Amino acid sequence: MKLQSQLNVAFTALLVVVMAVAGFIIYQLIFDLLIQNEQRQLEEKGELIVNFLNEQQGTAYDTKQFQEFLQQQNLQLFLYDRHENLVLFSTLPTQFVEGLYLQNDFSDGSKTTWSLNGEHFVTSRILFLPESLGMELILITPMEDIRAVQESFLIRLFLIFLIGTGVAILLSYILTNRLVTPLSKLKRQLKKIENRQFDHLERIKATGEIKEVADGMYEMADELKQYIDSQQAFFQNASHELKTPLMTIQGYAEGIKDDIFTQKEKEKGIDVMVSEVKRLKSIINEMILLAKLESKQNVYRPEEIKGEDFLNQVVDRVIPFANEQGIEIEGYADPKVTFRADQEKMLQAVLNIVVNGIRHGENQVKITIVQREKRPMITIEDDGPGISEEMQSNLFHRFVKGKDGETGLGLSIARAIILQAEGKLTADRSELGGALFRIELPKRRLKNK
Repeated sequence: MKLQSQLNVAFTALLVVVMAVAGFIIYQLIFDLLIQNEQRQLEEKGELIVNFLNEQQGTAYDTKQFQEFLQQQNLQLFLYDRHENLVLFSTLPTQFVEGLYLQNDFSDGSKTTWSLNGEHFVTSRILFLPESLGMELILITPMEDIRAVQESFLIRLFLIFLIGTGVAILLSYILTNRLVTPLSKLKRQLKKIENRQFDHLERIKATGEIKEVADGMYEMADELKQYIDSQQAFFQNASHELKTPLMTIQGYAEGIKDDIFTQKEKEKGIDVMVSEVKRLKSIINEMILLAKLESKQNVYRPEEIKGEDFLNQVVDRVIPFANEQGIEIEGYADPKVTFRADQEKMLQAVLNIVVNGIRHGENQVKITIVQREKRPMITIEDDGPGISEEMQSNLFHRFVKGKDGETGLGLSIARAIILQAEGKLTADRSELGGALFRIELPKRRLKNK
């Protein structure tokens, strides 16, 4: 069953249950109210009669006149003597009065309903004054009359409930249709993502949580598309990067085997083969490292690191290469700055960026470790030509390298390490004229005391 049908069935069932409970409660309430209203009317009529008769006491108003007066009122009543427990007079047939007298306790003044052969009657009792006389006027009315009024009211109420239920179900259908339609469209878009038809995705109109889910789906689709594109580019670039040294090694190896080179050419070929093997080994090692960094099985051991100590370790390791390239290293670390990270991995990430800056810089590479908005920040900048617009969008992708780059995996490895430390790596243009790399690390978490 579709979601819209399920919602409509659930809403209709809930509405029927609520209507049924409400109808039962209203039925009982109306019945009680009608009984109370009938008792009140009987009591008002009885009081009028009793007051009239009280006024006639001591006058020549005889019993015959009294009976004619009561019969003129068209009321069903008894004149009851409580002291003698006798019915002195009634406007009802004698057989009916005897049946009521036998099946009900007339002396019980707390009982407001009587019954006779399955029929029920509402009663109202009024005492004559003075009360010492023990005379009581009892008025009754059949409960069937009340039920007829009740049933007439319930028929109208049922019609109102029926119309209200129809309108509510119609509104439910309209509202659920507005709710389910975006979900159905969202399902079709998910099918496109499943089939990798990213260019055919369409934005759907939705509100509330469905809009949040849709936005999350589009973001996921963008990330998935970028990931698939990067994987394809990775395999293409990896095959190219591995193929080149292997072809060089194969060419020299076959030439040496077939003895087509002179002794000097053989020695040169062996040197080239050794160099290409080293480059091939370097590429494979960095690919393995990158795969480990992106794997959940990789072990990450964070520890507390002082900014000054970390800067000294970076400078000590790059000084020989910087001197060789004629680059001056300038470093500054705020003594108060500390951060948590896996020291060996973070050191490797920063070294990859710094070595990259030395390779592309003209005269200077600057390293600073400070704190901005309670977040430790490491910046590396150089005075080289900077990052071209073509490379800006895919700078951290694998095998993307500049003019003097080697494997094209250094920045990818650095980014993977920094993401593992819950940090962020961004690239921009430096005030020195070259590239600026900014590493933002997470805020320090206070330990619970």
